[in-house]
Formats: sequence, structure tokens, C-alpha cells
Amino acid sequence: MFYTIEELVQQADRDYQGNIAELMIATETELSGRDRSEILELMTRNLEVMKDSVQTGLSPEKSPTGLTGGDAAKLDAYIKRGKTLADSAVLGAARNAMAVNESNAKMGLVCATPTAGSAGCLPAVLTVAIEKLGLNESQQLDFLFTAGAFGLVIANKASISGAEGGCQAEVGSASAMAAAAITMAAGGTPFQASQAICFVLKNMLGLICDPVAGLVEVPCVKRNAMGASFALVAADMALAGITSAIPVDQVVDAMYQVGSAMPTAFRETAEGGLAATPKGKALAKEIFG
Repeated sequence: MFYTIEELVQQADRDYQGNIAELMIATETELSGRDRSEILELMTRNLEVMKDSVQTGLSPEKSPTGLTGGDAAKLDAYIKRGKTLADSAVLGAARNAMAVNESNAKMGLVCATPTAGSAGCLPAVLTVAIEKLGLNESQQLDFLFTAGAFGLVIANKASISGAEGGCQAEVGSASAMAAAAITMAAGGTPFQASQAICFVLKNMLGLICDPVAGLVEVPCVKRNAMGASFALVAADMALAGITSAIPVDQVVDAMYQVGSAMPTAFRETAEGGLAATPKGKALAKEIFG
């Protein structure tokens, strides 16, 4: 078992030849009592749900509230025109993240990674990794176990809850998990994966949770798109050999401290931020009367 990211990196290097996925499987066996085959079966089901949620979200249909829906399809059409400013991998991740969260808003099945409100980041980056890196199913499962290992530490040391730590704890954590996982999938080291986490969290510190009408739609859908984009950039920075001046566990601790200091208006109450704007209030009244 590991309780810090530093311990995670050390144990992976020392006992598993740098394979974080195998360390996570061993940890899950220890914590849950499940055997390896059962753990792999459960994660395979998560993988299937993630892929399906990307596909089902690429439709022009609106959510029941009418707040979201169709934006992933718009970005998909834009990408296919071939005249984008950003790289296709970055935009593909943004599209897929929106697709998952739009699917969630339409009552579709998603895999909470780590929450439903941040469910788009990890599947988005994973699907880009599958296409760009040619990951087979075993490597795809390794991607998810790697993300889970880092997410376990973040959840225990800080928070993955918007109500407790703001959106930095939800989309921030999801983006960090995705960044670490794709760093490893691209041939990086556990230490480089930890640095990718630093780059994401340091640049999402203070991100509030302000859902319009209290629903996981606005601004959540597009925040997932940006979080997935952050993950790819952070991974590239780490793979380039760039390191964080602040150790990763101290960055996670800082996220917890920032979240704890946030006023409740900025922690999923829909009492501040975008939810408290005139338009945000009007939308809430329109939906709920």
C-alpha cells in the first residue's frame, strides 16, 4: 500500500520495474480481497463503459434541460473539416470529454472517474492514446490502473469532491490522473507521470465548482474538455524532461488547503460563480420554475 505519490513512485520502481498498473492491481487485491482475474474483469467493464459513453455522446441531441448537448458533435464536424488551429489529438480529447459529459447529462451511462461531473477527462485522453499510441486492450487496462493509483492518493490526501474542494478537486484530479496515465502509456517513467500531475494541479488550483441550476452541465461539460486538453500538454511537458519546483505531494496538499479555504458558495452549492450570474439564475428559474 502507498499513501503518497512519492511512495507510489518508489514502490513501482523498486518492486514492479516501474509498472504502476501492476502495483495498483496488487494494492486492489490487498484492499478488496478480490483476485486478479476479478479485478481485471471489473476494470474491463469500466473500459467498455468509457468507450461507449464517448460514442453515445457524439450526437446533436440536447439534454432534458436543454442546457447542454450537441457541442461534441459540432467540434467533431469542425475537426473533420481539417482547418483547426490546435493539434488533432488535443481537440480530439476535448471533443471526447464533452461527448462523455453530454452523455451523462442525457442520463447515459458513464464511469465516474473520479466523479460523474469529471467523467469525461479520463475516457477522452484514453481514446486519444488508443488512436495515437496504438494501445491494445491490456495496455488500455494498464492506463486505467495507472490513473487509479494516482487517483487513490489524491482522494486520500486531498479530495475528489466538488462539494469539499471545488472543481479543482474534480476536473483537476481527473485531468491529473489522465496526464499521469498517458505519460506512462507513452513510455514515460513513474517520476515523469508524477510531474505531469504537478503541472495539471498547479494550473487548476482554485478552480471553483459553480454548477448552473445545481446541475452537472454548465460549466462542467466544457471544463472537462479543457481538463483533457491540459492532461495532454502536461504529459508532453513531463516527457520533455521538465520538472516541478514544488514536489508532487506538496502540490496535492496545497490543493487540499485551497479547497478547504474556499467559501461554500464556490463548492457545488450553485450560490456563486457562474451559477450566481443573472443568466445563471434565469436558467435555473426556467428549468425549475
